[in-house]
Amino acid sequence: MDSPEIGTQTSTVDAWTRALAGRNGSPGGGAGAGVMLAIAASLMSMVAGYSEHDDGDEDGGDDEVLAELHARARSLRETALRLADEDSTASAAFGTAYRLEKGPTRDAAIRQASIDAARASSILGRHASDAIDDLEWLAFTGNPALVADVVVALGALRAAITGARTNVSFDLAAVSRAGEPPQQVRAENPRVWDSVREFDQARDRIDAIMAAVDDRAAPTDHE
Repeated sequence: MDSPEIGTQTSTVDAWTRALAGRNGSPGGGAGAGVMLAIAASLMSMVAGYSEHDDGDEDGGDDEVLAELHARARSLRETALRLADEDSTASAAFGTAYRLEKGPTRDAAIRQASIDAARASSILGRHASDAIDDLEWLAFTGNPALVADVVVALGALRAAITGARTNVSFDLAAVSRAGEPPQQVRAENPRVWDSVREFDQARDRIDAIMAAVDDRAAPTDHE
């Protein structure tokens, strides 16, 4: 008997994380990366809201930047949850493929499930990487009282990118392990393949931002 579908937008946090903790693999780590991205986007939205200037503030340009940032954060939260649920569907496809009888049909199904999962993770990682500019702006220009929330958002964003990077790499490697030469996998999926390197660079950039604000977010001078 199939388990009832668990979705990020139709389940409580308790029910969703209980499903994540189970043994059915859907939702799995990729969906978890999507939820981490949604958490980052939600915190971005909150900090942007608290960073809005009072009426009559001389720096109206920042208000315009914040309004656009706020809109992007709200949209990203919705996108991230959708991508999390899509990853759960992709995980279910893996399960279906592996339950097939061994043979060419099963091999083809596993290959397609691996490619689809890698592409889905690549899309999620790119959305996460695109959010770094906005979080960097909030880290240095947003409400300074919420810098700790920005750092939490950066950590969630880093987790999303790390998850996407690892899933892309693992899924593409699964295609190679099935007998397709790595050069062919790369030639057929160049943008997905290159995203691994791009996500490494995105993580490094997040680390640099977190280090730059650490003295404000977590001061350690107790003298």
